[in-house]
Amino acid sequence: MDTTNISVMEGLLVAVLGMLVVFVVLIFLMALIKLQSFLVSAIERRGEREPAPDTGFPQPPAPAAPPARLARGSCGGVMLHDVPDATAAMVMAVVADGLKLPLNELRFISIREVK
Repeated sequence: MDTTNISVMEGLLVAVLGMLVVFVVLIFLMALIKLQSFLVSAIERRGEREPAPDTGFPQPPAPAAPPARLARGSCGGVMLHDVPDATAAMVMAVVADGLKLPLNELRFISIREVK
């Protein structure tokens, strides 16, 4: 094939073959990813069914449950001690406004009413 004078039909044939190769490789990669995903999920499911082997050593105690009055925020939990939710939200908004920071960049650990 003379590369200096390629006809329109030869150019179209080369373009179609090039696109065909690209699509075949993409389909192969897609199948490989699906197979890998299937194998990983199968291994995870198998691992959930098998109990942990008994080593003979005592197991550490489970962590204590969090207190019942825990408000969720974007930067962690806030302990509320005898403070209504609306009041706590107002205090957080006032502090954020006073510091000129967005509320999601602040971390409140606990809010307690001083009597």
